[in-house]
Amino acid sequence: MKANVLFFDARPAQEAAWTTRLWVYDLRTNMHFTLKTNPLKRADLDDFVAFFNPENRHDRKASWSEATSEGRWHSFAYEELQKRDKLNRDIFWLKDKSLEDSDNLPEPDILAQKITEDLQAALEQFAAVAAELKSPVK
Repeated sequence: MKANVLFFDARPAQEAAWTTRLWVYDLRTNMHFTLKTNPLKRADLDDFVAFFNPENRHDRKASWSEATSEGRWHSFAYEELQKRDKLNRDIFWLKDKSLEDSDNLPEPDILAQKITEDLQAALEQFAAVAAELKSPVK
């Protein structure tokens, strides 16, 4: 699953936008996590935590630039975002290597098997949660 996680501060409403920059960390492009064979681990988020810089968020530094085009941490000015169709925040700047070389895509049966394994693992996890919810509280 590919998803975005957004962090907001609770601020009172005002006419002018509070946001001046949107910071984005791309953990989607060229990262392939699966439930069984390559699950997401806490260590996979270490770079994000370091870049997020919660102690001094006004001192953040982007890891992406024209010179470092593989950087996953990128910021966008509010004015840039306003120019996007319907303020679309489905933002990409990294090149997806799997799309660049379509000759190296797995065969359809292999893709189908991976999807089946991921769905089975997800069902097992949901079943475990459901069983835990049914059991009486101790």
